[in-house]
Formats: sequence, structure tokens, C-alpha cells
Amino acid sequence: MMEEILAILLAVAIAAALYYLMKKALTLVINAVAGLITLWLLNYFNILALFGAPDIQVNLVSILICALGGLPGALVLVLLHLVGIAI
Repeated sequence: MMEEILAILLAVAIAAALYYLMKKALTLVINAVAGLITLWLLNYFNILALFGAPDIQVNLVSILICALGGLPGALVLVLLHLVGIAI
């Protein structure tokens, strides 16, 4: 009897977690796309040359930071790049 109750509680917890993640998934995708587009626009229009810095290198790490962090992740990449810390 106790195993069934634990299984039901576990199923409800998993369903609630999946509901929460799916509800937030669209927001996360939009934020990730905004970060990647920002990084691309900075490199395309050579904006960082105004500050005397070369373009941000687009590699797996910078793409992951922009994809997971979105617009704030792109801002962190730009600030680190301007300070001289290469990622």
C-alpha cells in the first residue's frame, strides 16, 4: 500500500515539474534566440571595433553561454571580452 502511494506522489511530482518546464520553455527559447541574434549582430556590424576590441569569437562555449543565458549571457560575454577575458 505504501509503495503505491509513493508511486502516485512521485508521478504527481514529475507531472508538476514537466508542466512547469514546458510552461517556461517558450520563454527560454525566445531568450536564447535573442542572445544568439545579439551576438551575431555585434559581430556582423563590427560594433566592438568602436571600443577597440576585435569581434567575439563564435565557438561552442560562446554559443552555449548565449543559448543558456540569453540576452544577459550575451551581455556577460561582451563585458568579459571588453575587459580582456577570452572565453
